[in-house]
Amino acid sequence: MPVALAVDIGGTKFEVATVTDTGEIGGRARVDSTGASDAEELFGRLAGIVESFDLDPVDVCGVGSGGPMLPNGEEVSPLNIGVWRDFPLRSRVAELTGLPTFVDNDAKALALAEGWLGAAVGVSNYIAMVVSTGVGGGIVLNNKLLDGALGNAGHIGHVVVEPEGTELPGHVRGVLEGEASGTAIAFRTGAPASEAPADERARAGTMVGRAVGSVANLLDLQLAVVAGSVALGYGGVFFEAAQLECDRVAQLQHSVGTRIVPAGLAAEGPLIGAAAVGFSGSGHRVGEQ
Repeated sequence: MPVALAVDIGGTKFEVATVTDTGEIGGRARVDSTGASDAEELFGRLAGIVESFDLDPVDVCGVGSGGPMLPNGEEVSPLNIGVWRDFPLRSRVAELTGLPTFVDNDAKALALAEGWLGAAVGVSNYIAMVVSTGVGGGIVLNNKLLDGALGNAGHIGHVVVEPEGTELPGHVRGVLEGEASGTAIAFRTGAPASEAPADERARAGTMVGRAVGSVANLLDLQLAVVAGSVALGYGGVFFEAAQLECDRVAQLQHSVGTRIVPAGLAAEGPLIGAAAVGFSGSGHRVGEQ
């Protein structure tokens, strides 16, 4: 049974696990990814947990990382990891593990995971989103994960949803990430996003619904699968507000009825997605759309 080493690169943590081609997660480890002084210190944290794994039974390594990036993660510049700019992630992980290594955007990896084993199984056209420290997306159309010129298709977090909205440092004013991400909510409220009041939680959902409705109008899809600590942590108040706003925006014949649902894989999605990136890159199909 083929096994992947799955690596999830996040703005607050790195997580690594072994994942089989049936989606079963084996041993896993995580480390904090905040506060590093430079690129090498941060990579050293990742290396520390990777080196704790027995890689003898592992066939391939898949990595999901925030972007933007060059194709296959040859260089990554995650917006939520300031010390990594043009960092050669794929080659460094390949050197560390000795495995064939494939890298893609973490939200695109989530799209693969949700189409494989989650809330988008059997659906040919959908967007998968992560609403967490940042906001990212991956789009599947006609059973094909969209890449774009450099592999960055789906960056819904940088679609403007509120032109006179939040001026989050490092962002164009009013983009979705500047309105609905945990970083933006903490910036706006002065407290951790997990402590946000009900009106902020609903507002985040509204902004996501506005973006999803516009994407549904543009791309002729009727499903958005949403993961991430903000979306899943806020729960019903977030998803109800998101659906209400999506219904208001998506009123073309092909977009009416677009649904926004929680990701089916919940906290397991990023690791299963990273594994899917590895399996797909190596030519082993595992229910990839």
